[in-house]
Amino acid sequence: MKPVTFEEYKEYVKAHKFVKIEDEEVKVGEPHQIKDYQPKDFMLETTTVWSFPNRGDWATHKGDYRGNWAPQIPRNLILRYSKPGEWVLDQMCGGGTTLIECKLLGRNGIGVDINYEALILTLDRLNFTYKPLDSEYREPEIRVYQGDARKLDLIEDESIDLIATHPPYYNIIPYYKGKKVEGDLSFMRKLEEYLNGINEVAKESYRVLKPGRYCAILIGDTRKHRYYVPIAFKVMQQFLDVGFILREDIVKVQWHTKTTREKWAGLARTASQCWVEEQKVKYFTDFYLIAHEHLFVFRKPDNKDDVKKYKYSMIT
Repeated sequence: MKPVTFEEYKEYVKAHKFVKIEDEEVKVGEPHQIKDYQPKDFMLETTTVWSFPNRGDWATHKGDYRGNWAPQIPRNLILRYSKPGEWVLDQMCGGGTTLIECKLLGRNGIGVDINYEALILTLDRLNFTYKPLDSEYREPEIRVYQGDARKLDLIEDESIDLIATHPPYYNIIPYYKGKKVEGDLSFMRKLEEYLNGINEVAKESYRVLKPGRYCAILIGDTRKHRYYVPIAFKVMQQFLDVGFILREDIVKVQWHTKTTREKWAGLARTASQCWVEEQKVKYFTDFYLIAHEHLFVFRKPDNKDDVKKYKYSMIT
């Protein structure tokens, strides 16, 4: 892990107007036009199905590239599973959505990403002043590192109060299309290799998390040769294997999957078109679009736990 400082960010934006994430060029270094620092009419989710058709745009949140999660997700997790002044880790932080919420909610935050330009974007999105009227608010400490989620060598054992992260999906979105960076999970094309990497992420998550605290992972599934591949449950198993207990399995509805929907615009809409194994048009149309993800919330057991009670929520 290598610290990436705000001074480093300022030097970067003197020479660059954009960072590139996936195929998207995202502007950096410009003043933020913030209308609202907090979401209007926000309420905590109370069921295991979450749906956010309107992605949050308060503070500096923007959905200007694929793969970053809606800010409503880390906000719900931070408010439910942490307290002001505690430490939140997002070890695959991308453009910094989780860290923005840490700043707004008074949690100390650590963001790690293997992609340097993503961290520049993170620091750009954190470059705003927030002074709420709440007398109990304390300016949190935010740290940003370039590094591998499988080796969090600058984070001490059992020092983190909450982990909230959104790993890259297997064989769907390569988040960095330049020179391959060693350890970047989004480049891995063999499922076994990807899951081995996730297992190492799970081990490090378990090491740095305090006993009795929570680790939340958002992950989705895919198809191969038109057949469903349950990546999410395979990822879930990696976290169970290292000792976590499954507390929640939240189904998160996907919205605005633009590229996928454009590609499969010709999917079957009538009975005569959808007969399985029969190709009616250029592409097969005999399957459903995947429109959900899984948000798994794991708990690290503490010494007081009678883990036998949780055996059905542990290794399967």
